Amino acid sequence: MNKKSYELNLSDTHYVTPHGLDSDEHFTTALDLARLTDYALNNETFAKIVKTKTYTILINNQPKSISNTNELLGNFEGIYGVKTGFTNGANRCLVTSCKRDNLDYICIVLGCDTKKDRTRDSIKLLDYSFKNFSVVDFKKIATSRFDEWNESHNNSFFINKGKSQNLNLYLDESDFPFENIALKNSEKDSIDIEIDFNFSFEAPICEKTKIGNLHLYVNEKKYYSIDIFNKNEITRKSIIDYILHILMNYCSFFDTL
Repeated sequence: MNKKSYELNLSDTHYVTPHGLDSDEHFTTALDLARLTDYALNNETFAKIVKTKTYTILINNQPKSISNTNELLGNFEGIYGVKTGFTNGANRCLVTSCKRDNLDYICIVLGCDTKKDRTRDSIKLLDYSFKNFSVVDFKKIATSRFDEWNESHNNSFFINKGKSQNLNLYLDESDFPFENIALKNSEKDSIDIEIDFNFSFEAPICEKTKIGNLHLYVNEKKYYSIDIFNKNEITRKSIIDYILHILMNYCSFFDTL
């Protein structure tokens, strides 16, 4: 369990028993529980179990109905899990997953005195989140701003000794750490794009050479950077190219006389 905890980057979690009863060396945090829940919900069997409100099993060939102890399941829009908890040391705890449209939350409430408290606090947190956050397509914003910048700067490059001055630029879309993120509604107007790029180059330039970066900021805080590459190869001028260039200019001069 501790090995898996390390693999999942649960840096503030440590197990000493499989059952989770109180122990000084058995601990976790709300953040680690959220990370663990996010990982566990990728398991289809787990996800199916935690969203099941009631289930009938057989005991000595007699049917018995068992109920999920998650008091929000079926009573709050979008709830699809996950887990209640109680020990004398931890008090009443509730890990909740809730999805509406394209917003998907994991809510962690710990240390409540009563079930009523953990229910109330979970609802307050989820209501606040759905009211104050919305999904922003960072990838769409970044690519759109980059295309605008690229179109307005496509004649601004100088490639010393290059046969061509035309760079065909693109963003490495595989480098996007995420496409969509839940952002505060008040922060959506603070999204900014910064292009870090050198306009002067020395030929030759190989195909798929990294030649710049796009930085995405929210409230002046950098969220991530994406590499900018060129699609086309720019070869270096040879002596013959220079001779041909001189001859063309020479002929052009006499044509104007």
